[in-house]
Amino acid sequence: MKRIQITPTWSFSDEAGKQIDPKLFTLLEAVHRHGKLTQAAKTVGVSYRHAWNLLSKWEEFFGITLVKLERGRGARLAPLGEKLLWAEQRVIARLDPQLESLGSELNLAIQQELEGVQPVLRLHASHGFAVELLPQHLREMSLDLQYCSPREALASLNRGSCDLAGFHLPRGEVGEVVSRDYRDLLKPRSHRVVGFIARSQGLMVAPGNPKMICSLAGLEKEGVRFINRQVASGTRALFDGLLVEAGIPASQVYGYVMEEYTHSAVAAYVAAGMADVGFGVEAAARRFGLDFIPLATEEYLLICHRRNLKDSRFSELLKVLEGNEFQAAVSALPGYIPSRCGMVMSLDDGLNQATF
Repeated sequence: MKRIQITPTWSFSDEAGKQIDPKLFTLLEAVHRHGKLTQAAKTVGVSYRHAWNLLSKWEEFFGITLVKLERGRGARLAPLGEKLLWAEQRVIARLDPQLESLGSELNLAIQQELEGVQPVLRLHASHGFAVELLPQHLREMSLDLQYCSPREALASLNRGSCDLAGFHLPRGEVGEVVSRDYRDLLKPRSHRVVGFIARSQGLMVAPGNPKMICSLAGLEKEGVRFINRQVASGTRALFDGLLVEAGIPASQVYGYVMEEYTHSAVAAYVAAGMADVGFGVEAAARRFGLDFIPLATEEYLLICHRRNLKDSRFSELLKVLEGNEFQAAVSALPGYIPSRCGMVMSLDDGLNQATF
């Protein structure tokens, strides 16, 4: 099935209206990854001569070197080249959930117009790498996936705006504290929990951990710059809970008020050298080549109304979650494992087992 995918595109022009091919970003990323212009050109699918000319045009446009080529040492990004690459990756990381949600709406509308009304499962959920896998595995129906905060997801379920809500709870005492923030939105008699995955959250640091940060106490070191998640996110609730548990005042964490809106955006921020440490899932850290210090394991849960479980859409969902193909895809994500995947539980059992 053909699908719309929305991706941001950069446009550079000078005062005369001259524009440059945005393929530069692909080339910069390949140079950063391979350290050789010949291999970078091959990765991008252009000749060495074309890659050289493209860099020359961009360097003429900016009036400064973007890639340093040294005989016997290959190629490496100059400071401006690094800033351009990380700026693009930060933009993509920050916008991806919103663009994916919008793309889901458009794909659903187009499919229904072309093929008639198809079964649709509406999922409002906290963003995560495992949730991203669901649309490609639910082949027998359409998934209308909208990313939002945990409270927004549960509120949507209660007002009938979605069929399924996704949120995450840390294991241990911190999880018990976090769960209290959702209790006013949860209905033990009518809600049911569907098990999904467990994932590792912790500190993301530069390769080699140059600041020697081994725990939350390292955030209090002089000169250590931190990048946080936004207030409404479940990850922010986990981080705040861990700070309280460790007896560390937020005021002692330099950068605590600086926020990003996705795990990948936090990782990109650290990878760009704009912060020394961030907090998020291991999968994001590994994707950006960062080291990772695990601090907590949390359960990602799906909540639905009990009456909907007999619906064929939920039968299909549970079949996929219990299947080897989906669980293998989850296991391939760093720091992710299936956890009671597809198991239906009462609300109390599901929450209590999640925070044990």
